[in-house]
Amino acid sequence: MTCLTPVPGEASNMVQAEDFVMSASIRVPLVIMAVYFLSLWSGVAAVQAQTSPDVSLTCDQPAPIEVYPGALRSTIIYCTLTNPTTFSEKVDLTYQQGIISVAGPGSATVPPGDTSFQVAARADLRQPEGQQVVTITATVTQWNGAPVTAATSPTEAKVMTVFKQFSRLRVGAELAFIQLRPKVDYTLVFDVYNDGNARDKFNVEIQNYDEMVDEGFQLSLPLISQEIDSLAPPEKFRVQMRTPKNQGWTDKYFSLQFKATSEYSVRSEGVPNYQIQVMTIYIRGVYLPGFELVGTAMMAALAGAAIGRKTNGNKVSVDDDGNVVPLDNRLF
Repeated sequence: MTCLTPVPGEASNMVQAEDFVMSASIRVPLVIMAVYFLSLWSGVAAVQAQTSPDVSLTCDQPAPIEVYPGALRSTIIYCTLTNPTTFSEKVDLTYQQGIISVAGPGSATVPPGDTSFQVAARADLRQPEGQQVVTITATVTQWNGAPVTAATSPTEAKVMTVFKQFSRLRVGAELAFIQLRPKVDYTLVFDVYNDGNARDKFNVEIQNYDEMVDEGFQLSLPLISQEIDSLAPPEKFRVQMRTPKNQGWTDKYFSLQFKATSEYSVRSEGVPNYQIQVMTIYIRGVYLPGFELVGTAMMAALAGAAIGRKTNGNKVSVDDDGNVVPLDNRLF
């Protein structure tokens, strides 16, 4: 009979091996069950995604719209529809645009993923400076080829369309030609119109001021700037003028250049927008230094003579019949 003598430490190794086999036999079923439940959960989530039609809508902010005469007066709104489901959808699109005109698709077929479309917006000519909100609404009407019977919440995107300001002006004069004598005070009147689409400030000046002063004119502008509303009645600017007093005979034409400039164009458009109105001034006549003093002395002498005659003639006269003779009111 043979006896096996256990080696020290062998029994403990056998116990550990048996425990490992038992733990492995328990762990494998647990892993299988966990995988099974995870697959069921993912299947339920997929079914829920497939049975819930949905769409999202995003739009980019469009570029500002130029509305000056000759501009395109339009901009493009770029939008994206996103279908998070696994089936194709048909989406109806509606627009609320306010005071501008928009043109875009009335519906779109959206496969799973993203689909882009464009909306054109157009403003009126000379549209006043400002902005208008455009609202685009998307509603799912078909899903996987079948009409959507359950009520679905529409999604919408809002964008702001901006109408840019532009400058435009006109300058007119009550008279384009005037004839005056030397050394005469006269007021010239010029009209400035704001034909832009927003309130603007206009600065005025005499373009050839130095030239006119060298010719002997005296010029003054009581008002050099004024804010004017868009398409409002013209603002009147006055130029106080005294004609030259050159000694002797004058027979000459002069051109006065009245200039108005839009301040907005200088500040924002980069190029000054201005208008120049030319007025022709014809000076004809003679000027003699001291002639005014001679005239004044003559008038003073005549007035003195008249007063003296009237004083001497204030005596009461009686004719032969005893009647009072009326006073003579003649000057001479």
